[in-house]
Amino acid sequence: MGDGSEVYKRCRELDCPPFTLVAIGGLDWNRELSPWACDGTIRDAEPFGGQAAGFLDELLKQIIPQAESSLPQPPAWRGVAGYSLAGLFALWALWQTDVFERAASASGSLWFPGFIDYARERTMTATPDATYLSLGKKETKTPNRMMRHVLDDTRAMEELFIERDIPTTLELNPGNHFAQTDLRMVRGIHWILTH
Repeated sequence: MGDGSEVYKRCRELDCPPFTLVAIGGLDWNRELSPWACDGTIRDAEPFGGQAAGFLDELLKQIIPQAESSLPQPPAWRGVAGYSLAGLFALWALWQTDVFERAASASGSLWFPGFIDYARERTMTATPDATYLSLGKKETKTPNRMMRHVLDDTRAMEELFIERDIPTTLELNPGNHFAQTDLRMVRGIHWILTH
């Protein structure tokens, strides 16, 4: 995903309202963005480390305060957005903290074992103002059994948000998981900025 500069540039081209983007890189996605430990997606793959709580703590106690200290005024609201496992993290964070009022999950790894049940069985810390979901139309066309049901899981998350009266949209985009990643992020950020 890079340093966020291309995403920010494309958001401005879409006439997004003024906003501050904080892009975070250098993460070990499988370790730091997974909410709990589980096996990797294929045999002999790196397992998921389940250390999202540690990264969320760093985000809340260090990254956000540092970023906001450089702003001329406090933000009107905060959103969290991510792609793939970062999209899973963005939604999972809504059950952990009330710091984020909006969330975008672009091609989110909502196939992650146990996540949909976790979301159904728990109350969110606060009800977000809006959530955005997207998925590539070909993402279900994978031999990987763990990921194959991602569309069903994404639709289940959409239904859960709608049942909880959270304004939500689900966009199905052309291509597989790796198609137009920046554009998908831009569309998600634009949507949460304007809803």
